[in-house]
Amino acid sequence: MSDKFVVEIISPDQKILKSEATEVTIPSFEGQMGILKDHIPLITFLRPGIISIKNSDEKKYFVEEGTVEFSKNNLLILSSSARDLSSMSKKFINEMLGQAESKLQESNLSDKEKYLVSYKINTLKEIN
Repeated sequence: MSDKFVVEIISPDQKILKSEATEVTIPSFEGQMGILKDHIPLITFLRPGIISIKNSDEKKYFVEEGTVEFSKNNLLILSSSARDLSSMSKKFINEMLGQAESKLQESNLSDKEKYLVSYKINTLKEIN
């Protein structure tokens, strides 16, 4: 019996990934969440972080926001910001990090915005 399930990452303008996986880890507001075959159905929101997709190899994607739905062994990730880590240059990561650090200095940010920007900064530092 296979321990695999289908995972899709879709942005508004393209399908980023559709493959099988044995395990997916997502950065949700509730914390890092691991998903295996036959996981209970769920719907949740993504916070900035790394999506890790394991099969015979491991693929990683940086994401800033999005929604996740798991049902009947199909994991659907909808995000306009999902980027394959292997295609992100150090220069691009440093530019994003600089923009996020500048944004964090703004005085009119809500607590939610500070939370999200802080996670983005921590993730980009981890990648770099």
